[in-house]
Amino acid sequence: MPYSKEHKHKVRARIVEAARRMFNRHGFDNVTIDQLMAEAGLTRGGFYAHFDSKEEVFAAATASFLHGRGAIWREEAGVVPTAGQVEMAQRMVGSYLSRDHLEQTEDQCPLIAYATDVARAGPKVQQGYKELLEGMVSLFDANLPEEGTASRQRALSLAALCVGGMVIARALPGDPIAEEIRSAALHDANALWLNHDQANANAA
Repeated sequence: MPYSKEHKHKVRARIVEAARRMFNRHGFDNVTIDQLMAEAGLTRGGFYAHFDSKEEVFAAATASFLHGRGAIWREEAGVVPTAGQVEMAQRMVGSYLSRDHLEQTEDQCPLIAYATDVARAGPKVQQGYKELLEGMVSLFDANLPEEGTASRQRALSLAALCVGGMVIARALPGDPIAEEIRSAALHDANALWLNHDQANANAA
């Protein structure tokens, strides 16, 4: 009897989640399909029923974070992406640039974990990475008080501080400068709220 569509979907999701964890830990080049399937508790032969290549599952693992582990993480942080409240953007920044997020290698956002791998990958992987980045920028944009170009620019700046700060900090695990970088990025991101509040106070 052939497997149902629901079963195939569940198995595919299982492979994608295992891939996300493995690529987070070891990077794209250091993970084999055998290792990936062992992490998922499946045999190598089952891989090709869902994916044509390791790069294809890498693309899927990147894209899956937004509505998968990332959604759980946002819920835990009390972030409602469509709330239209500055507080949501602040919560996102605080949680993203937290020490806990930096230390949770397995569950880190792929924007941090996959940055160097994506730069060497093909168009599908880069498109998935871009979509995830746009998801973060859109969350900030939707919860900032400015409108139009000003809001977009500020959202991009916040995303750059969040991702860039954590990429550098992750690259130097255990070194004191890693914590300095993370803390400085958080400080400067929070300074954007203070500058905005001050501008509003001066205009009042």
